[in-house]
Amino acid sequence: MYREISKTWRGMLSKRSDELKAKGIDLRRRSTIERLERPTRLDRARRLGYKAKPGFIVVRIKVGRGGMRRSKASGGRRPKHAGIVKMKADVSMRQTSEKRVATKFPNLKVLNSYFLYKDGKNAWYEVILIDPHNPSVKSDKDVGGLAANP
Repeated sequence: MYREISKTWRGMLSKRSDELKAKGIDLRRRSTIERLERPTRLDRARRLGYKAKPGFIVVRIKVGRGGMRRSKASGGRRPKHAGIVKMKADVSMRQTSEKRVATKFPNLKVLNSYFLYKDGKNAWYEVILIDPHNPSVKSDKDVGGLAANP
């Protein structure tokens, strides 16, 4: 079943389907950080450690795309030598999204995250969080070690 879900998502992403574009329009209208009932891409979430039980939380986050900008120098130089364009951050958008979610939910730990959608301005990721103090997470054989080291 999860293989079929994965195949469907890959097909939608590669073909830029109308259904996916409609989802993108809906995502733009929503808030930047949003807690979800269940993951949008269940196959990917399950592969990364998500389980449908108490203590596992899924959060969708919107991150702005594009490089960094530095303020222009007051002296007279051409843009190529001014050092203000084509600057890139050392961290990926995925790492940025995980960090922002971790600061928003300080009592939870980031388990993993995955790509959801991107347009010309933003990219959306879903981040899987665990509650290290939840008994069902503590007794879980897969992620119980993360809960033991808060």
